[in-house]
Amino acid sequence: MGIIAASLVTGAGIAAWIYTTRMRIKNGYPLNGAWGQSVYPKVTTEEVERIKLLSNEHAQLRAELGSVKDRLATAERIVTDGGYALTHQIEALRDLPKN
Repeated sequence: MGIIAASLVTGAGIAAWIYTTRMRIKNGYPLNGAWGQSVYPKVTTEEVERIKLLSNEHAQLRAELGSVKDRLATAERIVTDGGYALTHQIEALRDLPKN
């Protein structure tokens, strides 16, 4: 009975180690070599290009998000602005001389 329990515990430990190693490789974390040095998984040129494309897309989306935030702030300012001030601004624009 004790040998079976020890075998099950050992097997569970090995399975957990394999799973942990698989997750490290999948997510790009370094692995530990035989002497404790870090061993990084190989990265193909296709993966490097994909990372560059995703980084560029990320930068574009952040810039677009910034402009959307500015537009939202403007819309909020217009909505919360008193109707009296808005009416006076519209009338002032109508009174401007036409070119």
